Amino acid sequence: MAVSIAQRPAASAPVFILTFLTTLIFHRSVADISAQASDELPHRRFEYKYSFKGPHLAQSDGNIPFWIHTGNAIPSADQIRITPSLRSQKGSVWTKNKVNFEHWEAEVTFRVSGRGRMGADGLAVWFTTMQGLDGPVYGAADQWNGVGIFFDSFDNDGKKNNPAILVVGNNGNLVYDHQNDGTTQALGTCLRDFRNKPYPVRAKITYYKKTLTVMINNGFTPDREDYEFCTKVDNMIIPSEGFFGISAATGGLADDHDVLSFLMFRLSEPGQQPPPPELEIPKEEKDKYQEEFQNFQQELDKKKEEFQKEHPDVQGEPIEDLYESVNDREIRQVFEGQNRIHLEIKQLHRQLAMILDEQRRYVSVITDEVAKKGPNAESGQLDTASQQQLGSVISTQQEVLKNLNELKNSFHESLKQIGSVQHQGNTGGMGTYETMQHFNDIKEHLHTVKRDVEHLVQRNSQNPAEKVMKCPEVPPMPSCLSTIHFVIFIVIQSVLFFCYVMYKSHQEAAAKKFF
Repeated sequence: MAVSIAQRPAASAPVFILTFLTTLIFHRSVADISAQASDELPHRRFEYKYSFKGPHLAQSDGNIPFWIHTGNAIPSADQIRITPSLRSQKGSVWTKNKVNFEHWEAEVTFRVSGRGRMGADGLAVWFTTMQGLDGPVYGAADQWNGVGIFFDSFDNDGKKNNPAILVVGNNGNLVYDHQNDGTTQALGTCLRDFRNKPYPVRAKITYYKKTLTVMINNGFTPDREDYEFCTKVDNMIIPSEGFFGISAATGGLADDHDVLSFLMFRLSEPGQQPPPPELEIPKEEKDKYQEEFQNFQQELDKKKEEFQKEHPDVQGEPIEDLYESVNDREIRQVFEGQNRIHLEIKQLHRQLAMILDEQRRYVSVITDEVAKKGPNAESGQLDTASQQQLGSVISTQQEVLKNLNELKNSFHESLKQIGSVQHQGNTGGMGTYETMQHFNDIKEHLHTVKRDVEHLVQRNSQNPAEKVMKCPEVPPMPSCLSTIHFVIFIVIQSVLFFCYVMYKSHQEAAAKKFF
């Protein structure tokens, strides 16, 4: 009996151990399944009516679609400057419509910059039941009902715990503690310096299953997904409906508070897809949009019919052929520039021909005067000074004619060159940005030559015979530069400058092998 009694517990021991191991494995598998289910990411859906971003952020009238701005906020095409770097400024932007998402995620991209080592006061992201358009808490109203995420840049309590990020909740009865920077009311906080960063700072605020999580991209790298943990608040109850907003304020110190984008996503649990957007739109609003669409479609059909009547040649052609590509536009711009240069050179050529005719007429007038005063000079009535003056005028006029002929020949050669360029461009069909820049440089140089030629025309617009008759006697030691020498200097300088421009353009064209 003693042996049988001793063997009975020994036989039940393996059974007990096997039962314990089976129970332990079962509980661990259940825990793994629940953990795996909890780690599965929620579904995200972008909500454009509660978001904004560049490059076309603001409309032509300065308003932001689906948003309102108040105070000193300045919307632009790429960002919203909530407050400029001036003292005692307040500004905010708020959604026009209420948000009724159970779970959501907001991604805010902003930049806080200032000249000083310290800044003030800060920026806040809100979710409240009412729009806090103006107030003492970072430019928004106090005693709000909801939650605020504060980016505090000024150390009011002197504890050297700023810049900091705080999460502060309110049920509409609490007054914000400015003296202690809200640390006595903060549900979560972290120390992060978000001022004067090389890249914009990004904040990801997630409210999912009654848990508010704040992630921060510190702005040191351009990687948009380089987030780090800031703070987390569990078991947080916020209103089911509310408005999103961003506000900022400055005090004795001032910073530029710029918001580049605010992206809102609706979150839904795995397996629970959100309702389609068309079911969320009220029937009246849906009918209104449908009527506007039908009216727009009818107007579009009428315009199509009118266009086809006015342009019967383009009927049946594909729509893509009606629009030019990027390469075609570049080629068209190059040829338009060439045509403008060609017209400018033709105009300068005509002006030079007019100047040559005038110079020839002046020379003929001067020679007639010399012929008339020849007998008087032989009889001693014409002094030596006037003879020398007339001889110098004739010689200078001949030099001007020679220079103008050379300039005319150079313009003629440039016309030929432009014609050859256009011919090669039509056969080759090449167009680049460097070529356009090259022709712009040539156009600028031609404008300079044109101004010089116009100046030369004004200088020679008067009758040289009258100048000779009215000119006073030449002093023995002239103290200033004469008009003739100045005109000669301008003409020679213009010729040399234009020759240099043509030589440089020829060298650049040969180096680029464009033509």
